[in-house]
Amino acid sequence: MDARPILLFDSGVGGLSVLGAVRELLPQASLVYVADSAGFPYGTRSEAEIAARVPTLLGRLAERYDPLLIVIACNTASTIALNHVRSALDIPIVGTVPAIKPAAAMSEARVIGVLGTEATVRQPYVDDLAARFASDCAVLRHGSAALVELAEAKLRGEPADPAACRAAIAGLFDQPGGDRIDVVVNACTHFPLVADELAAAAPHPVSFVDGAAGIARRIAHLTSGRNWPAAPGHRAVFTRLGDAEARLAPALARYGIVRIEAL
Repeated sequence: MDARPILLFDSGVGGLSVLGAVRELLPQASLVYVADSAGFPYGTRSEAEIAARVPTLLGRLAERYDPLLIVIACNTASTIALNHVRSALDIPIVGTVPAIKPAAAMSEARVIGVLGTEATVRQPYVDDLAARFASDCAVLRHGSAALVELAEAKLRGEPADPAACRAAIAGLFDQPGGDRIDVVVNACTHFPLVADELAAAAPHPVSFVDGAAGIARRIAHLTSGRNWPAAPGHRAVFTRLGDAEARLAPALARYGIVRIEAL
């Protein structure tokens, strides 16, 4: 019996899209979900801020919760700080990167959209993924902080404004060649939380792809043979616990999270 949890980390609640996939594949696993609400949002912060903040914070979390492994369930933090975290901590670290490879496999038009935060879409890591896995595709990118806020608001119980969703993705589809996009990579873990809104806001039918299922499979591989206690009660941890975070309780309960605490 191994009671150590899997720790999933994001700047906000976007990583719940990854947690959902992990729960589906590993229902017996004990999970700790961490949102860096005091540092939110990461997508508009500088690379230097994220590279310094994330390893330090995950070091504190590793000491407190003694996780079996850590999942950085955030594309921005992963593309900037993943190597820093792996150098600092002596436990397995699973990152989240834009799902450009499966998007390229799906695309018939050979035009792919990458929808993420401003910090993610400008990273050289995205250039490398596009060159390695989508060299015969046009890869169009757009960063939207507004969509992150819309996802956070939705989980607090606030309705998403369709006009705001359309405005948030217009910068992707209005680019030259945007009318030919047939697959969009959700390169922010927040965006699958507003999947229905995104599909409705798109100017023409497209498929959306993200990395949550692949991350869950990777975790299952790394934890193969582990035996967790029965009927785990998951917890959420916030680096700042205020009214906005408290309003997330009903949504967190839908993900099996029964305890909320502050770091």
